[in-house]
Order: sequence, then structure tokens, then C-alpha cells
Amino acid sequence: MTTRSTSPDLPAATPAPTPSPTPVSLAEAPLRQARNSAALWTATGRSRGHEVTRRRGFVAVDGDERAGLRILVQEPDLDPGELAELGELVRGAKGPVNAEDPFGATDLSHLGMRHWQMPVMLRPPGPVAEPALDVVRVREPEELQAAERIVIAGFELTGFEPYRPGELFPTALLGQPGVDVFLALHEGVPAGACVSVVDDGIGSHYWVGTSPDFRSRGVGRAVMLGSLAPLADLPVTLTASKLGRPLYESLGYTVAAPSTWWASVPTTP
Repeated sequence: MTTRSTSPDLPAATPAPTPSPTPVSLAEAPLRQARNSAALWTATGRSRGHEVTRRRGFVAVDGDERAGLRILVQEPDLDPGELAELGELVRGAKGPVNAEDPFGATDLSHLGMRHWQMPVMLRPPGPVAEPALDVVRVREPEELQAAERIVIAGFELTGFEPYRPGELFPTALLGQPGVDVFLALHEGVPAGACVSVVDDGIGSHYWVGTSPDFRSRGVGRAVMLGSLAPLADLPVTLTASKLGRPLYESLGYTVAAPSTWWASVPTTP
């Protein structure tokens, strides 16, 4: 089950009405996903001390040789100046380049990048079942490092190997508004992890990963349920991999639109 904080007893009072979440349509989901992704990567970049560039049509987080450059397309109609600036950022990147375009409208092939598509998915507000495993919100640096190791192994992020604690998930990330990291425990052992972000009235999930040692044991479902519980009253988006899509559909997510992802082509030694 998910841990929750408790409050001391207070004098009875008439509770203030809870505002209803603003409905989000499938057509709006790509834009909301774009904004939420930008919130996550801005928080991550600042926590790492990396340069964050914000423009009308994109957000870019320029890191070092291992973290690389992350681009979050924010509008479907980048102007020539924005495209030119993106090109300069890509050509000047110190490490690998990854770009996320939830609108599938920006062509970066002229920069020598490969691309693929994954669906943006939307879950409306609604009840969330209890996870079969214990899921905890990360509070301590040791827990954050456990989540970090799971994500690096689960996503095969070889660029972050050999492992350096705090490089993918800096400790300062825990203090970023709206950002939470969760761990799923299998018999007390960290087995799954994910990051959730709440921004502008919408939630989203990232880095939903399972340790290779605990796959096919319901860990992914557990960590999703545990991290969804605090977001039950909000619309929630995510971008799904081919393998993850059936899980998300079983949790109430619906495909909204294809998102195009771009990545630099690894150089051959």
C-alpha cells in the first residue's frame, strides 16, 4: 500500500469546497503533455545545474557529455528562428541529443537524427485501486539512489554508466515543486520506480521502470497505482512505450495522439 502523511486532530470546521479539475480532451492532451514534460526537464536541469533555454516553441536543457541535450517541443508551429536556434543547440551539444515532439509536427531529420513514435495517453480523474505491493514516496537520498539505479538499469541508460550517484536524479530534485519520485518494494527490496509531475492542474508520469531482477511480477502496475493515488482527482497524461501501452490502457488511459521522438545517431568509434 502507499504511505500517506497524517495530520493532528483539528477543531471541526466546514471544509472549503474542492474545485473540480478542469476537463482535458484528447485533442488537448499533446499540448498538456508538452507543458508537463517541460516542467519536469526544467526542474531536472536546474537541479543538475544545467543551462535551460525557454522559447515560445521549445524548451532545451543543455547538459554535459553524459546527460546530453534534451529538447521539449512546445508548439506545433516552430518559426524559422526557433528552428535555426534548435539546429545550433544540436550541433553544439556536448553529449547525446534527445527531442520530444508531442505534436509530431517538427522535422529534425536535417540534423542527422533518427526518429520513432510513441502515443501520448490521457487518463481522466477517477478512483485508483490499491497496489499489490508497498509503494513509497521517496524522501531520503538513499531511496532516491535506489530509484535512480532502477531507472538506469530498466531503461538501459548506458550513458549513465559507470554509475555516479545523483547524476540522473540529483538530490535537489526532491525539493522541486510538483515533482515526486516513487519506489515499489518487493518483499522490502526496491524493485520499481517512477517520477510524477503535477503542473498547471495536470499530472504526468515519467521513468516508469522495473529492475531487471523483478520483471513480470506486477511491479510496474504497483508503482503506477501507488503514484496515481495522489493524482486521482486530476487528469493525467504520459507517453507510452509499445510494451507499456497495455498496462496503461488497463489503468484507464486512452491514446490521444502519436508523439514523435528524435535522437542523435551514436557515433562509431
